[in-house]
Amino acid sequence: MTIVTTYLGPGIAFILTLAFGVWLSLMGKPYNGVIFNIHKLCALAAVILTAVPIYQALKAPGGFQLLPVLLIVLGAVCVVTLFASGALMSLDKWSYKILLALHQIGPAVALIAVVLAVYLLLGKP
Repeated sequence: MTIVTTYLGPGIAFILTLAFGVWLSLMGKPYNGVIFNIHKLCALAAVILTAVPIYQALKAPGGFQLLPVLLIVLGAVCVVTLFASGALMSLDKWSYKILLALHQIGPAVALIAVVLAVYLLLGKP
């Protein structure tokens, strides 16, 4: 894999997800269907583009280390929380303020966890 597909692809997808999410939030409810779907597709692309290189790093010789795996699990829990809170916000289920807080905190925690996991898996440069 090249550096573009390993790091730049997931980064661009993550930034696009954030950008479309902010735009969606600024437009208010009811959500614009096109922007909402682009936001969801960018999020899915970010997950896939991030998961593939991490999986390859984990299956490499000496790839399994406890701390990076725990960080990856934390990142995965954040991603599931983001997908669930986004879906519930769009359906007007539960408390919107709590879901919004989860949806705003989740990307930061996931990003930190995944970046630390990748750093630990790849070793110090």
